[in-house]
Order: sequence, then C-alpha cells, then structure tokens
Amino acid sequence: MLPPSSSTRGSALSEGIVSELKQLIYTGEFKPGERLNEAALALRMGTSRGPIREAIKVLAGLGIVTAVANRGVYVRQLSLREMVEIYELRALMFGYAAERACEHLTEETRKQMEDLLSAMDAACEAEDGTLYYELNLQFHALILTLSNNRRAHQAYDDYVKELHLVRRKYFNAPGNMRRSNVEHRAIFDAIAASNRSRARAAAERHVLAGRERLLANFGDPLSLQGA
Repeated sequence: MLPPSSSTRGSALSEGIVSELKQLIYTGEFKPGERLNEAALALRMGTSRGPIREAIKVLAGLGIVTAVANRGVYVRQLSLREMVEIYELRALMFGYAAERACEHLTEETRKQMEDLLSAMDAACEAEDGTLYYELNLQFHALILTLSNNRRAHQAYDDYVKELHLVRRKYFNAPGNMRRSNVEHRAIFDAIAASNRSRARAAAERHVLAGRERLLANFGDPLSLQGA
C-alpha cells in the first residue's frame, strides 16, 4: 500500500485545525470581533502557518470568520438587527422548502427524517447540545434537499452560515432543544401527510420561534432599534 501523499496529509491536518478552531470559537475562547493571529495559532497547535491559513479560509467560507483587507482575520460579529433580518429570510426560505418537500418525500427520506428526529430526542435526553446542533443542521439540510431547488438550498445555507456563531451558543439549553424538536415533528408530520400549507406554516413558525428563543438571551428586544 502506498503511503498517504503529502497533499492528503496536509488536508487531514487542515481539517483537524478547522475542527479545533471551530470548537474554540463556539465555546467562546475566541470571541466575536476578536482578531485571529496566524503565528500564535501555529505555535499553539504545533504546526506551520500554512495549515492555519488553509483552515482560516475554510472558516471564512463557513461565515465563521471575516477577512478585513490590510487588517487581518476576525471572528464574525453580527448585530442584533442583522440576526433578525437573516432569521426572517430563513423562515421564508425554510417554509418554501418544506412545502416543496411534500412533493418529493420518499420512503428512504421519510426514514432518514424519522431517524434524525429520534437521534435529536436522544441528544435532548443526554443534554448534548453539540450533537443536537449537528443533527438539527442535518434535518434542515434534508428538507432543503427535498425542495429540489439548488438555488434555494444555497441561499438557505448562506443564511445558516452567517448565524452559526450565535445559534450554536444557545443550543445547549435542554428546554430549547426539546421545544425545537417538537416543532421538527410538526414539520415532519405535515410533510408526511403531503399537507403543503401546513408544512410551510410549521416550518416558518419553527424558524421564527428559534429567533425568539435566541433573542430571549439578548435582553430587551427594543435594543434592536439601535443595532
């Protein structure tokens, strides 16, 4: 057997660094608006700056960090107003996708959805916010896939990427996870019943309810007026 090529090893190293950086950002060690220092990260992770640079490019593509010309790379920071606007667009797009999914649900994808719902229930019981968040992303992505509209899927993914930082932080609350999955089941039931209007309404309500759960962590919603 041939040994792994240098490019393969480099790719695996970058993927590991991406995962580690995401964890550091999601846990708040690197805060929104904080500058990432390539040299310091390379020293911390025992590597050269090349893999760090590649990992940062991946994070930028995910909307987790932002490159500022002549200044460096910073952890992405959203204002409350931006968050609310993105949530409103997500709600419209997810409602559309759920309605379209009624036309394309198969026995295989029905089983996938049921398995994801059960896995999210288990994550709730274990109070595992990290696992729940990843399963939640898969559930939403499956519905977008079932919309059979690549443009809609791409647009929705872009909205999700922008919200990763703030959403991930608050998925650790068990009550939030349980309420979220009750809403997921309502969406699934409507899609499985081929009830297009109910699927759209349930999906839109779910995203907007997520917005309210998020805003509850930011104090007085009226502060949005100055955001």
